[in-house]
Amino acid sequence: MNGNDQKADLHRYLKAGREALLWKLDGLSEYDSRRPLTPTGTNLLGLVKHLGAMEIGYFGAVFGRPFRESVPWAEYDEANPNADMWATADESRENIVGMYRRACAHSDVTITELPLDAAGHVPWWGEPGAVTLHRILIHMIAETDRHAGHADIVRELIDGAAGLRKGNDNLPSEDKAWWQSYHAKVERAAREAAGI
Repeated sequence: MNGNDQKADLHRYLKAGREALLWKLDGLSEYDSRRPLTPTGTNLLGLVKHLGAMEIGYFGAVFGRPFRESVPWAEYDEANPNADMWATADESRENIVGMYRRACAHSDVTITELPLDAAGHVPWWGEPGAVTLHRILIHMIAETDRHAGHADIVRELIDGAAGLRKGNDNLPSEDKAWWQSYHAKVERAAREAAGI
């Protein structure tokens, strides 16, 4: 497999993770797309906002290819930790999703134009911080898929919708009664193993 084929494979996986993440917002109300569902505040729109910042940093600044839009929350600010992990009331879902799509498009140009061995520097990793496009592609696939997994769980908590991606949920095709029975079976096994 040559470098172009490897890059195309990596790029395809990154794109699939991006699509899975955005799919989790489909059909949700404004409230449900923003509400925190874990003690640490994990929410769907915040995950999109965060990954937009990651795309801008890793495929932009790291390779000397700055994103041309001002995205204040993408810059680390000690006064506002986690600013990229939630949406304020005046930040619209359309703007955040639009920014994410534009950030991904900017990343796609970097990925297309640079070879896998292109050198970059990640200043927030400390010294030496030297990386290649290959390493950043792997890093961003992992980052995107990790947060797409978070989004999958958050979405299931909101309305029960689950699955890998649109058109392929990768789950057994069973009815609600089957899933309830399955859940009860898993709970019984957990209690039995714990001696409860």
